[in-house]
Amino acid sequence: MPASHRTSLVWFRRDLRLADHVALARAAAASERVVCAFVLDPPLLRGGEIGAPLVAFFFDALAELRANLRARGSDLALLEGDFLTELAALAERTNATALYFNRDYEPAALERDARVSEGLRARGLGVEASLDHVYYGAEEIRKADGAPYTVFTPYKRRWLERLENDPRLPAASFAAVERKLAPRDAIGTTRDVPEPEAYGHARSEAYPRGGERRANELLATFLAERGGAYATARNLPALEGTSHLSPHLRAGTIGVRTCVAAVLEARRGARGTRATGFETWLAELIWRDFYQQIFANFPHVAREPFVAEAKRLRWRDDDEGFRAWCEGRTGYPIVDAAMTQLNVTGWMHNRLRMIVASFLTKDLLIDYRRGEAYFARRLADHDAAANNGGWQWSASTGTDAAPYFRVFNPVLQSEKFDPDGAFIKRMLPALARLPAKAVHAPWTLAPLEAEALEFRLGRDYPAPIVDHAAARVRALAAFAPVLGKQASKT
Repeated sequence: MPASHRTSLVWFRRDLRLADHVALARAAAASERVVCAFVLDPPLLRGGEIGAPLVAFFFDALAELRANLRARGSDLALLEGDFLTELAALAERTNATALYFNRDYEPAALERDARVSEGLRARGLGVEASLDHVYYGAEEIRKADGAPYTVFTPYKRRWLERLENDPRLPAASFAAVERKLAPRDAIGTTRDVPEPEAYGHARSEAYPRGGERRANELLATFLAERGGAYATARNLPALEGTSHLSPHLRAGTIGVRTCVAAVLEARRGARGTRATGFETWLAELIWRDFYQQIFANFPHVAREPFVAEAKRLRWRDDDEGFRAWCEGRTGYPIVDAAMTQLNVTGWMHNRLRMIVASFLTKDLLIDYRRGEAYFARRLADHDAAANNGGWQWSASTGTDAAPYFRVFNPVLQSEKFDPDGAFIKRMLPALARLPAKAVHAPWTLAPLEAEALEFRLGRDYPAPIVDHAAARVRALAAFAPVLGKQASKT
């Protein structure tokens, strides 16, 4: 079939890879020559909505993407400024007649993409948007009556049913495009990949590093060495039990179809608990699709609770409590260790995300949106849909179908998931000399034992800023009348 376009642009955004890239594959199939482009957005980069870990990760990924393209005689057209203006100018400079990109369900991205698409079509360019960031689109997994799912378990069941008849293989984009990449001189000179400091962000060696090669290494290592134990190990923050692929899925340095195909292959040869481990990780990928379709079908969740009744919740204005939570000085070691991990590394273990979110919204009765925004600035894997979904689940304002609302007991959670205190002691050296039992609740340490250990509460580690038992009663009084549910004893 002859190519429809002599030259096409592929607009990279949250898909910074050459393999398993749907828009790239479609552009290659329809074009004689393909120009790859990325547009830096200064207002977003400097605006305070995202932070250094995410910016550094994206810039790592951009640098590797450019290196991969240059190794093949091409280049990444790295632009900066207004999206429509920059892409239109690039199309004119390269004589491109079409733009290909992958869809994004975030509200601001939908507005951006609509404006760019309309503007380029008005200039005579063809525009095609592809499904890439999720396995199944927001309109593809529906109830029998056509309505979107709002509860995960039936959504997961339907997702798996569709998988049986409609598996999505990784897109063969790399092979399709390799010989069609526009030569570097045809693209012209574009700007260098910037450093995070150029936009007010400090890089740290503790942050996750981006790039397609690293993503594929992590996937292979996880499935070979840890995936079979994932069902249990994923809840223990002291272990390396997770895939650490969340920043890569966020930036698109690996495709979700690649991940699903790999875990299905690993499960095929597994038995017993190992098979359960792979199935549990697959379920996490389905959760990702679920929250993306919630964002697409119910865009109000970006601004307000999913559950309408939850708008009546009376949150507390507690700036000091919020600062203590942010800085990891609540006096509850599992909470403070988790927040230290976040602040230092740009990542937090998933079990810990639930614990700290419950503490902020239930123990302190602080609006989940403040925590959601803080995570957005601190996480290398910040994904608006997943972050919002997780926070609303923890705050009992989201899609959770349980007939009760959860109030996590931070001490019980700590004892259950970090039983010997290994994670806490790693993150909080001031507690390293405490015995395992006391490390979860340092205020319970007997005076003589504290004296022998030369440990003083309030000097070496903060006293609790709130009594959990009293806070639980307060949360019950705030949530039960609004949601019509009672609190769990988690």
